[in-house]
Amino acid sequence: MAKVVEAYRDERGTLHNTPANAIVADIAAALGRVGDEGGLTNGVATLILEKRKDIERAFADYDALVQRQDPRGEVVQHPAMRSESA
Repeated sequence: MAKVVEAYRDERGTLHNTPANAIVADIAAALGRVGDEGGLTNGVATLILEKRKDIERAFADYDALVQRQDPRGEVVQHPAMRSESA
């Protein structure tokens, strides 16, 4: 008899049995090949998912820093870089 099953589709259309597996597949695809023959990609993608909270916090910090940065920048000359004639 046929049964209804729940599956999760990644961006490539592959079905997975858990949402985490589908997301890891999407992250792995975004990363491309990491290591010899791409052997590290799934491990790295899994680690990214596991460390999501810390990674999102780091990106939020980065976005806040970049947003408030003066686009003209600031040139600060270190005392050791000053010439003797200046």
